[in-house]
Amino acid sequence: MRKPILCFITVFLLVIGLARAQSLKDDPRVASALKLIEVWVEAQLAYKDIPGMSLGIVHDQDLVWSRGFGYANLEKKIPASPSTIYSICSISKLFTSIGVMRLRDQGKLHLDDPVKKHLSWFSIKDAYPEAPEITIRGILTHSSGLPRESDYPYWTGPEHCFPTREQIIEKLSAQEELYPADTYFQYSNLGLTLAGEVVAAVSGQPYARYVKEHILKPLGLKDTSPEIPAEHRGVRLAVPYSSRMRDGSRKVIPFYLVNGIAPAAGFASTVEDLARFASWQFRLLEKGGKEVLAVNTLKEMHRVHWVDQDWEVKWGLGFSVGRHKEKTFVGHSGGCPGYRTRLSICPQDKIAVVVMTNANDVSPTPYSWQVYDIAAPAILKALKSPGQGKAADQDLEKFVGRYEWPLDQEMYVLIMDGELAVISLPTDNPLESLTKLRRTGENTFKRIRDDGNLGEEVVFELGPDGKVTCLIWHSNYAYRVDL
Repeated sequence: MRKPILCFITVFLLVIGLARAQSLKDDPRVASALKLIEVWVEAQLAYKDIPGMSLGIVHDQDLVWSRGFGYANLEKKIPASPSTIYSICSISKLFTSIGVMRLRDQGKLHLDDPVKKHLSWFSIKDAYPEAPEITIRGILTHSSGLPRESDYPYWTGPEHCFPTREQIIEKLSAQEELYPADTYFQYSNLGLTLAGEVVAAVSGQPYARYVKEHILKPLGLKDTSPEIPAEHRGVRLAVPYSSRMRDGSRKVIPFYLVNGIAPAAGFASTVEDLARFASWQFRLLEKGGKEVLAVNTLKEMHRVHWVDQDWEVKWGLGFSVGRHKEKTFVGHSGGCPGYRTRLSICPQDKIAVVVMTNANDVSPTPYSWQVYDIAAPAILKALKSPGQGKAADQDLEKFVGRYEWPLDQEMYVLIMDGELAVISLPTDNPLESLTKLRRTGENTFKRIRDDGNLGEEVVFELGPDGKVTCLIWHSNYAYRVDL
C-alpha cells in the first residue's frame, strides 16, 4: 500500500505547487511584469537574430513562470520550450562540487587534502616548489594555480574534439602550474575536471554513475545528464549555432561530446530541471536536514571562500558569488560551443532565474539580471500583500499592442500596475526604456514623470471599426502594426 500512498502525496504536492504558482501569476503586478519580460525577450530575439531561448523564474518550491522563445531547431522549426535540453557547460561544476562536499561530509576526504593524495597520477610540473600544495579547496575556488585547460584544442571548431579521461592524464605531466597555489583566481576547467576524478577515486564509482545515483536521481532531475545526450539530437536537444557571421548568417555547430572534461563542462539540462535544482536549495536552506547535502554544507558552499587581490572576483566552493542590487546571488554561468546558460539564485528572496540559449554570441547574465529586476519586485509585493494588485480597466486592452514610427523605431504598449505603459524596442534595459501613462480622457493619456507629475499628452486614434490605428506623441504618429 505504501507506493500508492506515496504517489498520492506526490500528486497532491504537485497540485498545491501549481496552484501557488498560478495564484502568483494571476496577481496583476506579477502578470504585468511577466508580460513585459515576454514582449522584451521576443523583440530581443527578433532584432538580434537569436535562434532560441528558454527562461524560467522560480520562487521557493514553484516554477512561477517558464517559456521558450524562438526555435530549438531552426531547420525543423521545432520551438524552444522549458523542457528543451541545452548543454549547461560550466554549471556542471556545481554538481561536481556537490559530489566533493558529500564525500567530505562522509569523512572520506578533506578540503585541504593535496589533490595527489587521491589521484596518484597527478603529476603536473611543480613550477613553484616553495608554494603550498594544490588542494581540493584550491580547485573548488579556482585558486589552485592550475592552467585553465587540459593541453588540447577542444574549444577550437569545427570538430571540438574534447579529450578522453586517458588523454587528460597522459598530457598532465607535460603541463605546468601557471601560478603558485593560493595566489590568484584562475578559472580552471582542468581543476574541476580533476575534482570529478577525485569524486570517482574516493567513492569507488565512475564519476557519471556517482552523480546520477547520489545527486541527480534523489533531486528528481530526470532530464539532467553528465554528458550531452546524443539520443535527443535534433528533437529535444537544442541545435547549437555559431555567432553571427559578417553576412548575418549563423552556422550549425556539429554535434560533440565533452568526454573527459564532463565534470567541468559536460552536463545537459532543462529550465524545468534547473528550477528543481534551485528549489532544492531553497528547501534545504529553510527546512534544514540532509537532503543530498547537509544544510550547513550548502551554506558553506554559498559563502565566499576566495577573494582575488583586486576584490573583483569572489568565489564560494564551486558556486560563483556576487552582488546585484545590494543582494547576494549564487549560481554559475555556462558557455560551450553553441550554448550559453545561466543559473542565478537569490537565497534572501528565494527567487531564481534560469536562462538558456543556443547561440554562441548571447550573454545570458544580462538577461538573468533584467528578468530578476522586472519579476522579483512584483513577486515579493504579491507575496506581501496578496489580492491587493491593481486590476486594469478592461477598456485599456484595446490600446495594447505593437506600434512603429515609420522608418524609425518600434514601441509596445502594455498594461503595468493597472495603467498603460510604453516600452521602446529594441533595448538592453527594458525598465529604463519603460514610460508609464496616466489616463486623462477616453483615448488620451499623459506621461507620468519620474517625480510623479504629468508631462505631455499621448493620444490614440481609432478607426471606424473602433480599433486603435495609431498613437500621437509630440505631434508625431506611430502606427499600429499588429492588427
